[in-house]
Amino acid sequence: MFLKKHITWVLLIVLAVGSLLSCDGQASTGPATIEFWHLDIKDEHQAVWKGIVDDFMKANPNVTINITVLENEAFKSKVATMMQSGTPPDIFRSWGGGVMNSYAEAGLLKDITAEYKNWPSKVGAAGVYAYKGVQYGLPYDMGCVGMWYNKELLAKVGYDEFPKTWTDLLDCVKKLKAAGITPISVGEGDKWPGHFWWVYLAVRIGGQPAFDKAYSGEGSFADETWVKAGQKLKELVDLQPFQKGFLADGHDASQGLLGNGQAAMMLMGQWTPSVSAANSKDKKGLGDKLAFANFPAVEGGAGQGTDAMGGGNGYIIGKNAPAATIDFLKYITSPEIDKKITDGIGGVPTVAGAEVGLDANMAAVAKAVGGAGYFQLYYDQYLPPTVAPAVLDGTQGIFAGKITPEKCAEMVADAYKKTLNQ
Repeated sequence: MFLKKHITWVLLIVLAVGSLLSCDGQASTGPATIEFWHLDIKDEHQAVWKGIVDDFMKANPNVTINITVLENEAFKSKVATMMQSGTPPDIFRSWGGGVMNSYAEAGLLKDITAEYKNWPSKVGAAGVYAYKGVQYGLPYDMGCVGMWYNKELLAKVGYDEFPKTWTDLLDCVKKLKAAGITPISVGEGDKWPGHFWWVYLAVRIGGQPAFDKAYSGEGSFADETWVKAGQKLKELVDLQPFQKGFLADGHDASQGLLGNGQAAMMLMGQWTPSVSAANSKDKKGLGDKLAFANFPAVEGGAGQGTDAMGGGNGYIIGKNAPAATIDFLKYITSPEIDKKITDGIGGVPTVAGAEVGLDANMAAVAKAVGGAGYFQLYYDQYLPPTVAPAVLDGTQGIFAGKITPEKCAEMVADAYKKTLNQ
């Protein structure tokens, strides 16, 4: 009798444990309702997310996911209101950086650091969704800024591949100019395209330790790393490598020059192939003549040549989210689902294995993101909104020859110090 009862209890326990497992093998946390907010408003994009949510709920019948879709500005406004009330959505779109960090500081996000240590997939640029060593979410789409170049024009001056170092880049610029070719296109009328140069130089010169020190307030954005970054940028500006009118041209116009073959290269994000083609005269762009390369290494710099700067899209988790929300984030960042999202909505997948089927240039971008030990979000997004104008005005001043590298660094440092002291 005892043995029979013992076997019965064992069977009940086994059945109970089995009922706690979802169809994808992850432990279910019992009945849960998840509030999921995104901003992909196009009908076809909404359909992608609805299909993903429906599949997850089918595999996890105890979980209900309510979807809220808002236009970009309405999304930002509504999230801010929810944060002020202390009731954030369970999982919602984020670009990482300063805004996310402010939510983390206010205790409005869930710490998923322990779970992330055993995450079932490898996710590139995960550090963008961490703050002070704590993981709050993950990216599903992350591109990076790099050197987009016309292979044919560089070959004319003896370069079969893109220059690997800053010195080599300056030499290449000189050779292009001597051959009557505009070396670099930049739309500095919009300010933000030029700040990419200053940020990348700082990434190469100081690496993550320098940034972390300045960001924490232990150091300053007027430290040697950023002064040297400005000095290196001035070396480039002094060669007059840009198109005529670059201080007035906007981003789209500068992309068109690259697409028309009127400039040899530009430092820009992963959207360059499509945007340069769209702004070219024939709407076709460079085609196979366009290639992507990492930003050159700076000799003697503390940063690695694989460190990257860019941005993208991801999701963070609200403080009161049920445990099943973490399972949903694991699902989003699985190779199969990440590929489904980026194929259906657009972008460069961050999950290893999801890059299958990308063309050569997008595969190169995905490789750069995945291989970055240090991934720096754009300064005008990562730093507080009150600091961004100093970054953009200061770097534009270097391009215009009106602000010294030292003054640019001081402007950013002063703006950041004021923000910290508020």
